[in-house]
Amino acid sequence: MTSYFTAPVEQTDPIIAAALNDELQRQQNQIELIASENIVSRAVLDALGHEMTNKTLEGYPGARFHGGGRNVDIVEQAAIDRACEVFGCDYANVQPHSGSQANLAVFFATLKPADKVLSLDLAAGGHLSHGLSANLSGRWFEAHHYGVRKDTAVIDYNDVEKRALEIKPKLLITGGSAYPRTLDFERLASIATQVGALFLVDMAHIAGLVAGGVHPSPLAHADIVTCTTTKTLRGPRGGLILSKDASWRKKLQSSVFPGVQGSLHTQVLAAKAICLGEALQPSFKTYAQQVVSNARALASSLQKQGIDIVSGGTDTHIALLDLTAIGLSGRQAETLLEQINITSNKNPVPFDSTNPENWVGLRLGVAAATTRGFKEEEFTGLGHSIGQVLTADNSNRAGRVATAAAISKRLCQDFPIY
Repeated sequence: MTSYFTAPVEQTDPIIAAALNDELQRQQNQIELIASENIVSRAVLDALGHEMTNKTLEGYPGARFHGGGRNVDIVEQAAIDRACEVFGCDYANVQPHSGSQANLAVFFATLKPADKVLSLDLAAGGHLSHGLSANLSGRWFEAHHYGVRKDTAVIDYNDVEKRALEIKPKLLITGGSAYPRTLDFERLASIATQVGALFLVDMAHIAGLVAGGVHPSPLAHADIVTCTTTKTLRGPRGGLILSKDASWRKKLQSSVFPGVQGSLHTQVLAAKAICLGEALQPSFKTYAQQVVSNARALASSLQKQGIDIVSGGTDTHIALLDLTAIGLSGRQAETLLEQINITSNKNPVPFDSTNPENWVGLRLGVAAATTRGFKEEEFTGLGHSIGQVLTADNSNRAGRVATAAAISKRLCQDFPIY
């Protein structure tokens, strides 16, 4: 039995050990430009692998359904207190296992099946948990969507108001996974009030930018805010529910547990507390500022290579490429960038095909590479490399791929992780 507590994974399960080691090597030797990814600190990794994972608990600090939770109570309360301090709110629930679970809990607390929801369309940058027909949120609720202007790819708030007046939703949602511009929370809150709707902001992608003070905060305007602790917040995979209005506490507490979740992930709570503590440090504001500056440098560099950027630029960590003019699909571009050790993902652009295989968008995000230490110079160079590869033809692509791959390799060596 001693070996059960002492033998490392390399000894007990070589297949999994090899995959884990290969994944570390991949991360060290590839440049991560998937917008929903980042690189956690060693402290966060330590928490995720801690023996606290053995503890099962349900309920909340001081009101648990199992004994032996005093240390987890300390951890969870620290995470709650830090979330409230980071985002300037009066209520925080740190238990949701993901951003989608956080959204589901809000639906559970505020809606009845078949109630109407109005949210940003997926192709315009929204998220599947906001009412996509294939998702539970779209199957249990009557989901309607607003989009962006064709000429600017920016939300038309007058159109949102018009649709809200027609639909009379119970819940108005903004935020998503691929909208690169600043959101006007005050205008959307006014629209929600006008039609008697509650206003939910999903700031999963921009939470770190809000925490760092480089994107307006939705907390003063939204009834409820959800987010993840990964992405720009640079923490573990998990969700948060926040509000300036503490009167939501009872409904939201019960909607998470026992509403949509059972026992909590204790070791993840510790990792969340750590990342929220990191977000309170002055260095995090510097990081957030660098993220936005890097994204703009990348977008500008790509535009100089003849690549169209949706909305003409970015205010966040995301640069969304429209590849229509160069005749590539998002999947083709993703495959090409893999050859130069850059990870990315295909994505719809506004008014794109409904078939993912035909999407002409490619989503790039700078948060992870910024964590590695990349600055404007590195992202300008990356934009040049990406543009050279994506705009190449069969006669010169191989040479351009080789050159770009060498640049990626050097950057990974110059900015190592762990």
